[in-house]
Amino acid sequence: MKLLALDSSGLVASVALVNEEKVLGEFTINNKKTHSQTLLPMLDELIKQVGMELKELDAIAVAGGPGSFTGLRIGSSTAKGLGFVLDIPIIKVPTVDALAYNLYGTEKLICPIMDARRNQVYTGLYEFNEEFDIIQPQMAAGIEEIAEIVNNMGKAVIFLGDGVEVHQEKLKELMKVPYQFAPIHLAKQRAAAVGAIGLTYYKNGLYENADIHEPEYLRVSQAERERAERLLEQAK
Repeated sequence: MKLLALDSSGLVASVALVNEEKVLGEFTINNKKTHSQTLLPMLDELIKQVGMELKELDAIAVAGGPGSFTGLRIGSSTAKGLGFVLDIPIIKVPTVDALAYNLYGTEKLICPIMDARRNQVYTGLYEFNEEFDIIQPQMAAGIEEIAEIVNNMGKAVIFLGDGVEVHQEKLKELMKVPYQFAPIHLAKQRAAAVGAIGLTYYKNGLYENADIHEPEYLRVSQAERERAERLLEQAK
């Protein structure tokens, strides 16, 4: 099967075409341009370079959250639009799961951390044994909380994600177990990882129609939070 994969959940915008045998092509940009300016032109160029037509696609895998509210909406809107037009399913891949999948095969614990602002990160814990094991499903947490969980597990760990740049010095203070930070070519979101794990999800029947697809934010948006705070203040 041929699968289009999209990830615009963070600072990186990434598009890939994959099948069961290989990554046919991947286009990734991490240069601070907005995803609304980059994602569709990248997709168009990738399709041309690979020599495919969109009608050849069997499904679309998209990083389904958590992440940037705007970035997730751009990625999901693109997937929904193509899903409707092409009448193909959407595979919603948890963003943190896909990030961890970059480090496929490592014997160490994998801890992705995405900067969620407000002193929190989106994170989770993963291991590769016979399969890709989710030890702690993705969640929003303080950096101290996830560091304590990892320390209590007593295993060597690799951190990756855009949260490393923000919390690296704090992690150096907090960690009591051996730790590493992933090298730059594996440290950020990649659509090829979304595609690779998306193939597995598809074979297990974990996909949905375009009309019901929605990203998973994990937290309410700033606008929703401020509205709730105003209503609470008015009720006093």
